[in-house]
Amino acid sequence: MTWWLWEVLGLALAAIELATPGGFFVIFFGVSAIVIGALVLGGLVATAWIQWALFTVMALVALRLFRQPLLARIQMREKDDVDSFVGEVAVAAAEIPPGGHGRAELRGTTWSAHNVGPTSLRAGQRSRVVAVHGLTIDILSE
Repeated sequence: MTWWLWEVLGLALAAIELATPGGFFVIFFGVSAIVIGALVLGGLVATAWIQWALFTVMALVALRLFRQPLLARIQMREKDDVDSFVGEVAVAAAEIPPGGHGRAELRGTTWSAHNVGPTSLRAGQRSRVVAVHGLTIDILSE
């Protein structure tokens, strides 16, 4: 196969990886195809069966070695879990009656808040976050 066909194949596989929600599978085959194209262009690999064998082995080895560390690194960046807000202190922005809705500040951001306690929350009163439902926090007076 000519070098430029390997390059086109590699770019097409990389585009497929970008277009699909993924688990980082296809990108390793795309990178492998681009490397094989460069090897063919440099005259290091001439026969087609060696090109295909190298392509397959290189892609599978890269998949095995680099996929898990890549996924772990991406998951570390997505660590800001809103469920971690449970137990933190929020401050009511205005009075919130029992069972009522209002606004509260948590981590420097104003949230919609639901007072799940039996007493009213005054403006500026500290409260505990007991649950998170989307963009609304359930709070209870301390």
